[in-house]
Amino acid sequence: MAVGALMLVVTACTSGELSVTEYVEDVNAIVTRASQRYEAIASDGQSAVLVASGARLANFTPQDLSEAFQKVRDLEAELEQAIGEIEPPAQIAEMHDLMFDFDDGFFAAQEAMTERAGTAESWSELSASPEMEAYRAALAKDKRECEETEAELNSIAERREAFADTPWVPGELKGIFEAVLGCSGYPEHPEDAYRP
Repeated sequence: MAVGALMLVVTACTSGELSVTEYVEDVNAIVTRASQRYEAIASDGQSAVLVASGARLANFTPQDLSEAFQKVRDLEAELEQAIGEIEPPAQIAEMHDLMFDFDDGFFAAQEAMTERAGTAESWSELSASPEMEAYRAALAKDKRECEETEAELNSIAERREAFADTPWVPGELKGIFEAVLGCSGYPEHPEDAYRP
């Protein structure tokens, strides 16, 4: 997510708090750009390793994975910066915090694995490394937390009293959550990620 493309320009900020509608529109624009950039990365030549598993890994090298994850991390950092510039309306603050609680522990494990992939001579070597073990554990934890967050967002959306004037908002926010942080994007078995 290029910083220039993702930088949020919120004219309403100069006059006070964003409305719920403005908030949803602004976040949706950021998330849409981020999703499009990720799809472009994941479908671009050797970066397709991001979605490879098992025998399909033979079409790539660990260095391909390292380069692809560097692109993804740049994208994640830009998303985090753009989202950090948004001040959500009070009635959305709880949902905003749940959706965009970026996990530094996961990013640290991801970065260590990315660095290790850059020097690994084979998938077997990378797969058996402590960095990959830590990455898989962090990925599994992140997936569990995502599912818990999704359940909590559903609970908040069911309360609806905060959204009496805009009943579509919980559904819109759930759509944003699914687009950028959606649990369906995690591998079914994180413990097997990038295992040849």
